[in-house]
Amino acid sequence: MERSTLKRRSSSSDLESAKALRSSLILRPKVGSPLVMLSREKEGCGVYKPDEDRVYETKRDFSGYRFLGNSGKWSLVVDSRMKFYIVDVFSEEMIDLPPIESFKGTLFRLERLGDNVRNRLVSDSAHGLVNTAEDLRGRLWVDDNNGDYVVVWVFQRSEYIGFCKKGDDHYREILLRGIDVHWQFRGFYDFVLKGHHLYIHVVRGFIRHLDLSAGHDGDFKDVSERQDFALHRPSLMSLCMDERERIKINKIISFTESIAVTRSGQVLLVYTYELNSAERQRMFHLYKRNPNPTCYETEIVEVDSLGDEALFLDLGTTVPADHTLGIEPNSIYFTRGDRIYHRNTSCLDICVFNLTTKTIKRFPTLSNLNLKDAQWFLPS
Repeated sequence: MERSTLKRRSSSSDLESAKALRSSLILRPKVGSPLVMLSREKEGCGVYKPDEDRVYETKRDFSGYRFLGNSGKWSLVVDSRMKFYIVDVFSEEMIDLPPIESFKGTLFRLERLGDNVRNRLVSDSAHGLVNTAEDLRGRLWVDDNNGDYVVVWVFQRSEYIGFCKKGDDHYREILLRGIDVHWQFRGFYDFVLKGHHLYIHVVRGFIRHLDLSAGHDGDFKDVSERQDFALHRPSLMSLCMDERERIKINKIISFTESIAVTRSGQVLLVYTYELNSAERQRMFHLYKRNPNPTCYETEIVEVDSLGDEALFLDLGTTVPADHTLGIEPNSIYFTRGDRIYHRNTSCLDICVFNLTTKTIKRFPTLSNLNLKDAQWFLPS
C-alpha cells in the first residue's frame, strides 16, 4: 500500500500542543488494522487510529462528500451533486463512476433535477419522488489483486437497488418488488456485498442472495437458498432474554436490525438496542437460520459466539481476529445500527462489544468531536 501523509487533527484535550504537530505526523496504517473514517459537521473528514487514540486529517479535502461504503483502503463516496467516486483516502487516487442518471431500469427511471434526482415510474413521466445525496446508501467491493470492483447503491425510500461493475457505463436494476407468490419484497432492511455476492434482507424475513458475476450481459443470477422459507424474526420481548432486560424494555430508545455474512458464507441476523440510561447501555443479539426448520417460516437459533472472528457491522462481514492488528476475537465493531435508514432517535455509538463478557469499549476522545457519521474500515 502506498504510504501517504495524513495529518493529525487535534482534539479538544490537546488543542494547543497539536498546533505545532498538525503538519508533522504521518499515518502509516498497518494492513488490516481497524480504523474509523470520521465525517465531521464542519471540518470535512478525518481518520481515527484507535491504538494511538489520534485523529488524522485526510490528504484530500473531502468536505461536501458522504462516505457510503468501504473495501480495504477504498471508499465509495458521493458529493452534493450526487456524483459517485471510488477514492483512496491515503493518496490522491480517485475513480470516476457512471452518472447516476445512467441507471437503466425496467420499471423506474432517474432524471436529474439540478443537484437532485427524481425517481419515477417509466409509465409516469409527470410524477416521482425527488431524492438528494443524503438519501443514498451504498456498498463497495474492490479486488486489490486485479482492480475489479462492484458498486451497489439504494435510495432510502426505494423499490430497487442499482449496481455496476468495473467497465460498465451505466447502473443496472435489482427490483425489490414481488416476483412471485413467495417473494413479496417491496422494500428491505439491509444489504451486504461480499465479493460479487450481494445479500439482501428484504421485508417479510427473506434473505435474497444474488451472484452479480453471473447472468447474461453483465446481469446477475439469483442463487438464494430455500426460497420458499422466510426467517421468523424474534419479537423485541424475546430478544430481552433475562429478567433484568425484560424490566428495562420500556427504556429502549433505539432498536435496529441488520444482517452480516461470516467468512464461511453463513448469514447472521444482528439485532441491537440501546437503553435510555446514564451509562448508555447497548446490547447485541445474533441469530442464524435453523438448518432443520419445522414449519413454513424458518426458525432461527441464537449465536452465542463468533469464535476467533470479529464482526465489523459497517462492512457486514466477519474477519479473523488478530491481536497484532488490534482485532479482538468474538467482538462486534459498531458505529450505528441504522446504516440503511437513519432515524432521529439513533445516534453514533462508536464502540467494540465483546460477546463473551457482554462489555462495551468506547473511545472518549471521539466524544469531543462534532461528528455526523463514522464507519469502521480495514485498510488493505
